[in-house]
Amino acid sequence: MPYVTDAEHLEEVIQEAAQEKGIIAFTLVLPELKKQLLQLAAAQGLAAVDLLGPLMDAITRVTGDEPRLEPGLIRRTDEDYFRKMEAIDFAVKYDNGKDTRGLIHADLVLVGVSRTSKTPVCMYLAHKRLRAANLALVPEVPLPEELLALTAEKIIGLTIDAEQLYQVRQERLRTLGLPGPAGYATRERIEEELAYARRVMDQLGCPVIDVTNKAVEDTAGKILQIYYRRESSYGK
Repeated sequence: MPYVTDAEHLEEVIQEAAQEKGIIAFTLVLPELKKQLLQLAAAQGLAAVDLLGPLMDAITRVTGDEPRLEPGLIRRTDEDYFRKMEAIDFAVKYDNGKDTRGLIHADLVLVGVSRTSKTPVCMYLAHKRLRAANLALVPEVPLPEELLALTAEKIIGLTIDAEQLYQVRQERLRTLGLPGPAGYATRERIEEELAYARRVMDQLGCPVIDVTNKAVEDTAGKILQIYYRRESSYGK
């Protein structure tokens, strides 16, 4: 029974517990409400167990700090929470170039060939409250106008060693249960895509991060360094 914050609601809970002949376990933080609950439970012959009170008392004794006694604090959301949720929703909506119109609204846009960790890095950045979109670079697919309209400061290129990418794509095919070789995972195709990606990144003038043997956290950390360094320089 969440959000029990007044005597009237408390009485309803006690009546229901009495009908079920149940035990009341509670985590009320308001002293007057806790006192009322114990009195009402005793009047009904119900056992009532205070789960939170003894812990709060112990913390008060050890720290010397008094509790704030405000119910619902843990449920309160703030601007930081909403910013994170917005960034996560943004990363999902504009993942892998699904809607290139979102690129102009991104804090960062990651570009690179398939399987260079663009999506997981974007999700990591979203948890840092950055709106990150990503776009796969494919030789046969023209670059969207929205990407070309961006300044180089908003774009990060991701590249990878050809041999590691070959292994990653081979494993991807096995995971999907696809038998035999596929053009997507041949060394020739990989070399072609990487060469194309390098030309695009040179054209865009964006910084490039080699993700070979790097964890998502390491790649994201480098991106954050670049991003905040720029933000700091703009603020001066």
